[in-house]
Amino acid sequence: MSYLNHEKDFLTETAVLHAGYRHDPVTNAIAVPIYQTTAYELSDDLAGVSDIYNVKRDGFTYTRIINPTTRVLERRYARVEGAADALAVASGQAATFLALMNLSSGRPGDNIVTSRYLYGNSWNLLFNTFKRLGIEARSADPQEPESFKRQIDDRTIALFGEAFSNPCVIPLPVSALAAIGRAHGIPLIVDNTTTPIACRPGALGAAITTYSATKYICGHGTTLGGLAVDNGNFAWDDAPRFPLLNGPDEAHGGIRWRDAVHVLKDLGNSAYLLKARMTWLRDTGAAISPFASFQLIQGLETLSLRMHRHCQNAALVARFLEGHPKVRSVSYPGLATGREREIVDELIDLKVGYGAMIMFELDDEAAGRKFVQNIRLMYHVSNVGDARTLVTHPVSTTHTTVPRTQREAAGILDGSIRLCVGIENIDDIINDIKRGLDAV
Repeated sequence: MSYLNHEKDFLTETAVLHAGYRHDPVTNAIAVPIYQTTAYELSDDLAGVSDIYNVKRDGFTYTRIINPTTRVLERRYARVEGAADALAVASGQAATFLALMNLSSGRPGDNIVTSRYLYGNSWNLLFNTFKRLGIEARSADPQEPESFKRQIDDRTIALFGEAFSNPCVIPLPVSALAAIGRAHGIPLIVDNTTTPIACRPGALGAAITTYSATKYICGHGTTLGGLAVDNGNFAWDDAPRFPLLNGPDEAHGGIRWRDAVHVLKDLGNSAYLLKARMTWLRDTGAAISPFASFQLIQGLETLSLRMHRHCQNAALVARFLEGHPKVRSVSYPGLATGREREIVDELIDLKVGYGAMIMFELDDEAAGRKFVQNIRLMYHVSNVGDARTLVTHPVSTTHTTVPRTQREAAGILDGSIRLCVGIENIDDIINDIKRGLDAV
């Protein structure tokens, strides 16, 4: 691959198009090639081959671990975030799983302090699946950062939350939580799926940012993928809570990741992601396909353009809903007030906008169902981040397996409706919302 030397100078709109790749060195093709291969021919220099497998030299061995097309996606998105490096995996759920499990050393009592406002499948991952793996999830209120601090003990491995919770759109006080984490030697991991480029958790102190790249990064509802991004601001070399990063890791021949990272060029920017790639990605098989990586690269090229339009439309929809007599309340960052507004203003780049996810409340479950049953333009699907406008009734879909008490504590009521506003003509979107509300 050929790269540009001055990529660090690119602004976002340029980085999404040019970072991580210039042209193919053999053909000079400017489109990123799809390296649709599982394996790579190894040299007859067996000592050199062993060095690659022993993480003493960069190289390609097997696509479950690393692939040239996927590596362009990783490099490019890391540059968009101004981060140290990125790891692409099969889905956003895989990114969350690997990002958190990568910090566990299997010690009794390992725990994660998490925001109580979570996407339904993230809630199940943390409170059910991780429980079976010996990791406890402890719920805290992001509207009270000190509640995170009170839950921390000497076995806490991460603080976790969503920059803007799905579906309630509650903002996460990233800088406050990052400071609490740093004071205890604990990284803050932030899921920023709903606000790529509009919010940059790494700039506010988050150690790791995760994405379901399936959503806005892809942008067209065609491709599954996830990203874990190391923002380069956490001292992994001096982190006693993580002995498998700093001490010998028997999962890879007793390697010390903090030492291995310094002898590599391409993969030498993040000990945390190097460990995740060479152990958790290797062992879980949560690899993204080269073709999926190519499709995400295509989506990434227009991310800036799409996010501006998404946000512009969403702001107008939120104002419309706020004034409608059948709508009890509207949750949208652009309408926030008081302390919540201060957090939103810290998180959001106003040159992009407040994101495209809105939650609004109707009277009850019957009203919510009536609304969904009477729309004609918008799609009733369990997804976000499509170019099309999407509608979801959370208690019937994404949060149907979450117990009512936890669901209501997270602000999700029977009449809650999640809107992910697309890039269609705004008049057509609002007319369809009117159609649904007229039926309520």
